[in-house]
Amino acid sequence: MAHTTIKHIGRAVLFGFALTSFVGCKTFLEEQAPSNLSPNNFYTIPDHAEAGIAATYSGLRFMGGDAGIFSTNWQLLEALTGTSTTETAQNSDLNNLYGLVHDGNTVHVVNYWNGLYRLIANANLVIARVPGIPQMDAAQRTKILGEARFLRASAYFTAVRLWGDIPLITQPQSAVSADFMPVRTSQEDVYKLIVEDLTAAEAAGLAWTDVSGRANLAAVKTQLSKVYLTMAGFPLSKGASYYKLAADKALEVITYANANPSSINLFSTYDDVHRESNKNRLEHLFMIQYNTSVAGNPMDNFYPNFKPVTYNGPGGTGSSVPTGSFYNSYESGDLRAKDQVGYFYTTYYTNGNGAQFSLGAPYVFKHFNRTANGTSGVAGTRQNNLNVPQIRFAETLLIYAEAQNEVGGPNQAAYDAMKRIRDRAALTTPALGSFTQATFRDAVLRERWHELCYEQLTWFDMVRLRKVYNDKTNGFDNFVGHINPSSNQALQEKHLLLPIPRQELLNNPNLKTQNPGYPGV
Repeated sequence: MAHTTIKHIGRAVLFGFALTSFVGCKTFLEEQAPSNLSPNNFYTIPDHAEAGIAATYSGLRFMGGDAGIFSTNWQLLEALTGTSTTETAQNSDLNNLYGLVHDGNTVHVVNYWNGLYRLIANANLVIARVPGIPQMDAAQRTKILGEARFLRASAYFTAVRLWGDIPLITQPQSAVSADFMPVRTSQEDVYKLIVEDLTAAEAAGLAWTDVSGRANLAAVKTQLSKVYLTMAGFPLSKGASYYKLAADKALEVITYANANPSSINLFSTYDDVHRESNKNRLEHLFMIQYNTSVAGNPMDNFYPNFKPVTYNGPGGTGSSVPTGSFYNSYESGDLRAKDQVGYFYTTYYTNGNGAQFSLGAPYVFKHFNRTANGTSGVAGTRQNNLNVPQIRFAETLLIYAEAQNEVGGPNQAAYDAMKRIRDRAALTTPALGSFTQATFRDAVLRERWHELCYEQLTWFDMVRLRKVYNDKTNGFDNFVGHINPSSNQALQEKHLLLPIPRQELLNNPNLKTQNPGYPGV
């Protein structure tokens, strides 16, 4: 538990995060702080359960929180990968991440720890208190508990991959709780809870998809397949049996999608991936919800440094921009690297809808909202309500292809899953018979790097694989010793984990020692 941030977490839902019930997108996001509630009279009626789960969802938005000048929290998971660099160099904490010299004081590290444990605390309140609400519809109760367990599992999944052995808290906490100063729990036990939570969520009666943005069965199953895939690799190294679990779970989603292509599918164009009207639909299995009435999309640090690409005029910071070597690593003809077609733009329109001009370099436009920012001849709304993707069907396909290959080499279904990703990019895929298990593995991983880049996923691939894509050789290096193009610095063994925030170590002696290689208190 984050000792410095959730001493009074029992009051968080009541005074900081309580939301109205889920009735459409707007009420899903609106926050209130009702004055007539206290810890003693909350969670007494079904509406309190809805407010509690809404508060838990709202906690996902910590990733878009402020991390100092020209920076937001999500950049933690981009700066370390080496696929991005910065044009501004104004933020010392962000510079430390790019330079691989971060420590327990780095604000992004601290904010991720605090944000994840706040989310976990709110999920714990829902899981503990909702079963006791009288006269509540049983199906509604089960569904809300399933959503809470999906959110708790997802938070712990992020945390255990970032810090390794971490405090495992499953009950609401207060200053008098017996484990208010918790010890660190082994990664094995943390993963056990993650699997238990996701299995419970899977059985909670969730719909396969949910356009309101709530957790759904396709997202739960894909997340569980990703957990199994991670457990198969480092650091648990559970191997073939877990690759089989990952493949089977991802295949369940693919099988449903094949039978229901209007519900789950790949978008036909890359522009559709970041089209505001496509939020929570088709390829987007789960997203963090944004609406400017509460919080607007937080990804504008990808935009060029004060170049007039939005209807508001110059405004981006360029504090996360692609490294030239990564952009150049896309195959010739790959639509994902084609200007104003794929995930990178090299030109745009002055103030969003004016004359076209050169940006002078490729920039990440994967999270660029044309509706809000404008497009050729069309003014923007200035209301950036675009969601941030967390789980896309493209990832489901790639999980299946990778896991199935590890089970017994590439089969037709694994090949077809990878080929769907390449077909959309207008790339030719060599025949199935031309691949060995090793060459197919590398081909799938290259697609992960090129398809899922800049979605805060690449770092986790690097850690579980202990491999890093080398964008100059088109091969893969060992994690330790790989030179990050963004800093020209080598990754070290210690970088496989983040440092525990220094203030946590100071306030909670039961955490004992810092992660290896980082300065202690």
